Amino acid sequence: MASVFKYFTNVNFPNRYVAPQKLFSYLESYYQHYITQIGKSVLGQPIYKFSMGKGKVHVLAWSQMHGNESTATLAMLDLMYSLERDESLRDRLFSKITLDFIFMLNPDGAERWTRRNALDIDVNRDFLKESSPEIKILKKIVKEKKYNYALNLHDQRTIFTTDGIHPATLSFLAPSYDQNRSLNTNRKISMSVIAHIYSDLKNKIPHRIGRYSDEFYPSSTGDNFMLAGIPTLLFEGGHSENDYLRKETRKYYTLALYDALAIMSIIQGQSLVYNTYFDIPENQQTHYDLIYRNVKLNTDFHCVLDIAVQYREVIQPGEEEITFIPMVVEVGDLANKKAWKEVDATGKKFISEYKFPKLDQVVNFSIE
Repeated sequence: MASVFKYFTNVNFPNRYVAPQKLFSYLESYYQHYITQIGKSVLGQPIYKFSMGKGKVHVLAWSQMHGNESTATLAMLDLMYSLERDESLRDRLFSKITLDFIFMLNPDGAERWTRRNALDIDVNRDFLKESSPEIKILKKIVKEKKYNYALNLHDQRTIFTTDGIHPATLSFLAPSYDQNRSLNTNRKISMSVIAHIYSDLKNKIPHRIGRYSDEFYPSSTGDNFMLAGIPTLLFEGGHSENDYLRKETRKYYTLALYDALAIMSIIQGQSLVYNTYFDIPENQQTHYDLIYRNVKLNTDFHCVLDIAVQYREVIQPGEEEITFIPMVVEVGDLANKKAWKEVDATGKKFISEYKFPKLDQVVNFSIE
């Protein structure tokens, strides 16, 4: 692509939480000629496929298979919003590719801000049993058309880093198709695309791009699409320092989406240089959201320990943005763990009606 892609945030969606009805209304208002209802969720909410382009390279992508992972939905909205401001770039891109994008595959989970669907099924682990209508819809779309690529778009937790220091703001994976994590042409094609994305973005967000585990999951979507012969890419949007609403993450997720589509339009199913894929550091699970260090409890015996906290994300009734609720997830000696925020409680008091913090409970103490 000759033009340089310029990023713009879609001002209609300023929040991390995307209400299904707001999304549906927006799609119907702005993209009515490009959307098709392809099915309904467990609770009868519509599931839309957005289709654009006349190119020979056919790409399928889907967002919010896990309802509380909205970054890909926002990135796609940002991508289209940005391309509308550079019509020549948009037209060149979509003359070479045809994109089918399933917005919010799990709208019931998205509305409640939960990972699972209304039946408490993890749609991404339902490929074989097909217990959920949502996975049946996705698989039906794949059967109706031959796709050159599939983009399985997700978010990942704040626990992941690339090196034990920097957050894994974006992570990618060319999924395995067997237990041996074998390499075939389709995996190499996926790796080539990811290598291109990494090469373009590594200097824009240095040390913040990771490689997700390629452990084979027999019941997962990406692994099975790869097994079926479709070069598949997993995207994971993660944490960025002081960015729990993921505004920075969504920007770079959008750039990664554009990079993927742009290189796909050029290599057209060929495996180019894929070795750079292995230069991407593997994700590490090193961080909590918050650690209180050296906390002296109000016990009858001497007890000093560390307390780790993770934020639980919830959507409160009537609210338009998610709320972060601090939860105690670990206590003890956490010297081998880090946190995005650490508080040294040495010489301070543990203020609580209880003598000690309780695991899996809301933080009910203060350090003063």
